[in-house]
Amino acid sequence: MNYKQEAFAKAAPAIIKNLQMRGMEGYYFATSAEMVDSVLSMMPKGSSVSFGGSASLTQSGMMDALASGSYTIIDRATAKTDQERREIYAKTVMCDYYFCSTNAITLQGELVNIDGNGNRVACLIQGPAHVMLIVGMNKIVKDMNCAIQRIRTQACPPNAIRLHLQTPCAVTGICADCLSPECFCNQIVVTRRSRHPKRIKVFLVGEELGF
Repeated sequence: MNYKQEAFAKAAPAIIKNLQMRGMEGYYFATSAEMVDSVLSMMPKGSSVSFGGSASLTQSGMMDALASGSYTIIDRATAKTDQERREIYAKTVMCDYYFCSTNAITLQGELVNIDGNGNRVACLIQGPAHVMLIVGMNKIVKDMNCAIQRIRTQACPPNAIRLHLQTPCAVTGICADCLSPECFCNQIVVTRRSRHPKRIKVFLVGEELGF
């Protein structure tokens, strides 16, 4: 028996209830494969889809499923110039489904994110018709203070290393609360409620995904 997964499954209902109280939908899946199948069943063929940078999307298999599906993919990575990147972002804001993860979720159902350029949190806040958050249960924390601490100490250093940034945390593995040129802790956004019911859907997975 996987005791960690059993604990995840027992914790999920209360979190989902708190998400619903905040105008967001919550779902729980024991595995990524089950989650991917359910998410795809919600999306009509031909839907426009975009996404923010997320290790969780890749690790869960969601990115591969979207790439092989019958969707119109809007991918900023295809841009060759700054102007093309701006044009793709404009399309992203108007897409049907926007996929990303969140850096942390409190037990009370608050989403907490720290972002570099702000495009991910901007689309979470406003724009795309539906926001689909793929979240491993490893990102569940007790409260707001724990969320910030988790992001700064557990998520940002490995992410900075992954992105080959020249930040103190990429060099030492420890957050220095820096203001360095490549710092990507520029926006701290708390989503305590969605004004548009069911726009934000949180797919909790009983696995460790992302950072």
